[in-house]
Amino acid sequence: MMRKGLFLLMLFIGISTISCVPQKDLIYLQNAKQDSLSVAVNPVVNKPYRVQTNDILHIKIKALDQRLVDMFSSSSQQGMAPSEQSLYFDGYTVDDHGNIKIPVLGEINVLGYTTEEIRAKVEKQLLEDYFKKEANIFITVKLAGLRFTVNGEVKNPGTKTLYQEKATILDAIANSGDIDIVGNRKEVLLVRQYPHGTEMHTLDLTDAKVMQSPYYYLQPNDYIYVKPLKQKSWGTGSTGTQSIATIVTALSLVASTMLLLKNL
Repeated sequence: MMRKGLFLLMLFIGISTISCVPQKDLIYLQNAKQDSLSVAVNPVVNKPYRVQTNDILHIKIKALDQRLVDMFSSSSQQGMAPSEQSLYFDGYTVDDHGNIKIPVLGEINVLGYTTEEIRAKVEKQLLEDYFKKEANIFITVKLAGLRFTVNGEVKNPGTKTLYQEKATILDAIANSGDIDIVGNRKEVLLVRQYPHGTEMHTLDLTDAKVMQSPYYYLQPNDYIYVKPLKQKSWGTGSTGTQSIATIVTALSLVASTMLLLKNL
């Protein structure tokens, strides 16, 4: 009887240990050196984004006499502040050939260019064909939102758009309600579109070194998938309390079955 009780106790402790999600699997950006806390920022390699097909650009042209440049904008853009909807409907979509079509200027190839290079390209064409430097042409070129999709073990999966210049994978996770307790923060899959095709990269968000990864910063149309931990498939519970409750229920069921069989 003593051996049987000891066996059940050891089984209880063992299952509780392996079924709970350890705290170290829940904390982001670990393993940072203590002496690095005094350093302001670690350098991160973040190459400028190069425009791809299906991207949407917002291009604004200004001058001392705004009436002179209004003809280079769509009628719905003139004198109006851009909204989230207008950025989609009135922006310049990059077609399958890598071109955008601007009123009067016509088609301009932007595939593989950065937004700064596109700005310089549009400015050069305007100054060569329509204006002089005295017109003080001022051009801004921006991506019409940073669109990405997060799926898997997050509280609010789906496709989202951030209207800002830069965002990190942690920003994407935060905008999706954070990773569930049974989500695997050590193996977050990032699917990224390139002109040559699609590539997949795995990131460990519990390690502070992820901030030095070239995939730490988001790019338009990124797809992020958070895998589940093994604890979810085991069904024993993600916290100690849940695991103990599951184990107690299972042991009670076993004990009841044994008593019924004994009384038969």
